[in-house]
Amino acid sequence: MLPIKIISVVGARPNFMKIAPFVKAIEGHNARHPNKPVRHILVHTGQHYDMRMSEGFFRCLSIPDPDINLEIGSGTHAEQVGQTMIAFEKVLLQERPDWVVVVGDVNATLACSVTAKKLCLKVCHIEAGLRSGDITMPEEINRLVTDRLSDLLLTPDRLSNENLRREGVPDEKICFVGNIMIDTLEANREKAGNLDPAAILRENLLMPGAGCPALDGGYALLTMHRPSNVDQKEVLEPILNFLTDEVAVRMPVIWPIHPRTRKMLQTFSLWSKAMSCSNLVLLHPIGYHEMLRLNMQATVMLTDSGGLQEECCVLGTPCLTLRWNTERPVTLKEHGGASVLVGNNVGRIRNEFLIALELDRTPQRPDLWDGKAAVRCLEALLRE
Repeated sequence: MLPIKIISVVGARPNFMKIAPFVKAIEGHNARHPNKPVRHILVHTGQHYDMRMSEGFFRCLSIPDPDINLEIGSGTHAEQVGQTMIAFEKVLLQERPDWVVVVGDVNATLACSVTAKKLCLKVCHIEAGLRSGDITMPEEINRLVTDRLSDLLLTPDRLSNENLRREGVPDEKICFVGNIMIDTLEANREKAGNLDPAAILRENLLMPGAGCPALDGGYALLTMHRPSNVDQKEVLEPILNFLTDEVAVRMPVIWPIHPRTRKMLQTFSLWSKAMSCSNLVLLHPIGYHEMLRLNMQATVMLTDSGGLQEECCVLGTPCLTLRWNTERPVTLKEHGGASVLVGNNVGRIRNEFLIALELDRTPQRPDLWDGKAAVRCLEALLRE
């Protein structure tokens, strides 16, 4: 009996935290069932090619080196999708897998699901059913198309199940497995907890040798990279002013800065203001364990990252989501989570920031966010 052959695809940093537990689940299955092995081929499209954004994550999460790296690199959405489809088609024609597994909502997810279905191959989408309702988000388009094409849709929460049913997806294609991102969090919580936050700052400062503020009195943790927040000066400048003139006056603001955001700050002549604020601690992009450690202790998180919304929910960190909508409503306060939508309006951000300062950490764990989602993903796929 030939082993089942699975090709799984990663394209950018958010995918890495989702694929790591799936790889481990396959390794565990093969150890327990040597007579029914799964042959796994990991394809990295190379959408993130910076060492700090990609290779470091593979090492720290113990993900095996990709079997195939398409080395697509950066570019417009059309360039990334088109080049990925051309390169990935060659892989599929050579390997002819039983399943193509895609995760999340990056361009690689869309490109590889379309390519697989055009070759009549079965597609499984891990983290299916998330919806923001905002069609202007490239990720929303990726989610909609991938879910429409997928043969097996593995959902992280019950709200996602309902989204798919409303869109006409039959129940037999939907399987509620829980949040695979939380598998990675739970597997790495102890290792992250052993890190020293002060050392994280010293080792990742954008300006080596710059002083680091004491963190004992609390701190804000910030990530921001979405075009809606950083690509227009009239949006980015008021947020920066709020951070430097109000938040940093109260507590240190730790900001692992995305390359896109740094570039736009420089383009808009705002970089010197950010660099000159002593309580605004600018870091290089940091590793998964470092970010998790800082999140464990943060007084408040300000972010436009969906994955960090989820982590804040489980860790109990009050989270100000710098977006007007979210595909992860299960993380919002009205659904028992830790996050509140504040968009990029400074008045709303200020009001919710002051409220967050008074909140206690209250960890919340939605159904099946238990660290065992990857095993359920593999079991669902092998049942098909």
